[in-house]
Amino acid sequence: MRRLVPVLPLLLATAPAEAQEVFGGVLAHDVHLPIDKGGFENGIEVELGWRGPRLHGLSFLGSPRPYVLASVVPSGGTHFAAAGLGWELGAGPAYFRPAAGLAVNTQRLNVFNEDGRRLDLGSRVTFEPELAIGYRIGGRAAIEGVLVHLSHAGLFNSRQNPGMDSVGLRFAYRFR
Repeated sequence: MRRLVPVLPLLLATAPAEAQEVFGGVLAHDVHLPIDKGGFENGIEVELGWRGPRLHGLSFLGSPRPYVLASVVPSGGTHFAAAGLGWELGAGPAYFRPAAGLAVNTQRLNVFNEDGRRLDLGSRVTFEPELAIGYRIGGRAAIEGVLVHLSHAGLFNSRQNPGMDSVGLRFAYRFR
């Protein structure tokens, strides 16, 4: 993961104009929300990512846009890289962007608290759904409020799935 992060800006810089959009953000890391049992790590999360053009070949799914992102927690929490599909819904400058992907994380496995409760995500590979509400500024730039969730949805261990949520702001820039 640490090797991927320095290379990601180079990959994004060489992406063709059809790549459409790069984004970056700062999020509150592993906040506790009613939808999870997480909230064990803290700090900030720094994200950098890329969104491709709409995939018209997947029109039966609403022509989603592919994305990749890397997320780093400078204080040493769980880092991850993810890839998936997202949909930008809405007319005009305001939009809603649900997305679903898969992530590979760096969290240690088999981590327990003093009460014996398992705290880790249970798997190196997790689902990475996210929701964003955005506003386009001048056609190319956008600001987004985002919720990112990491979880294995109980598939690998039905008794253990604390999940991990991060919330924050992203800035996006479109090339076309």
